[in-house]
Amino acid sequence: MITVRNLSKVFPPDIKVLSQISFQVDEGEFIAVIGGSGSGKTTLLRCISHQEKWTTGQLIYQSNDITTPGLLERWKLAKDFAFLEEKPALNRNKSAIKNVMMGRLYQTPIRLLTGTTSRDEHVMGMDYLEKVGLLDKGEKKVGQLSGGEQQRVAIAKALIHNPKVLVADEPVSGLDPKATEYIMQDLKSLCQERNMSVIATLHQVELAERYATRIWGLSEGKIVLDIPARSLTMREKQLIFGAP
Repeated sequence: MITVRNLSKVFPPDIKVLSQISFQVDEGEFIAVIGGSGSGKTTLLRCISHQEKWTTGQLIYQSNDITTPGLLERWKLAKDFAFLEEKPALNRNKSAIKNVMMGRLYQTPIRLLTGTTSRDEHVMGMDYLEKVGLLDKGEKKVGQLSGGEQQRVAIAKALIHNPKVLVADEPVSGLDPKATEYIMQDLKSLCQERNMSVIATLHQVELAERYATRIWGLSEGKIVLDIPARSLTMREKQLIFGAP
């Protein structure tokens, strides 16, 4: 589905963040990306989802080389790739349902310009809020929702345009244990029920071990560990995070 070959990212003047990274992602995988601060996790996700340009390397998606996509290709990729930031990109003064519908506007340029949605699309938006357990919060302003609820609104917003790949940067950062459980189960269900590929950075190793199907360990801009998800050994943790 996704193949990356020798991806490197260098910030001026000569700060190498990612170095010669290669991997393949298949449909339905839940890949957890773990690593210490400054290991390159966020930059890697931003490159995969075309939020950030990389310096060298090749990216192939569904057998098509999209290393340097044009404007039309970028628009198509925006429909297949959804990117969740650590802090949800939501309008706090608008309701949950209106925020979700903003994800639908990107389906057509005319809708994006006019900001209009149909009644059927409104019903669809409520369906997606129901999928993340927030049907009763649809008309509430996002600013009145908890951090976990806001993140789930962001997930519904990402899902409404039916992406094939969801890339999430620290989707449970700062959330309480109950909200964390909801979000992680939501992400796992997306892979199992919709065959979507999820790639998420996680601060807590135990979440990667418990929910993911595959774990990438990053250190100094390189993938130093790529294994089916399970409990990591002390040696593996030291390889990723260094000696305690």
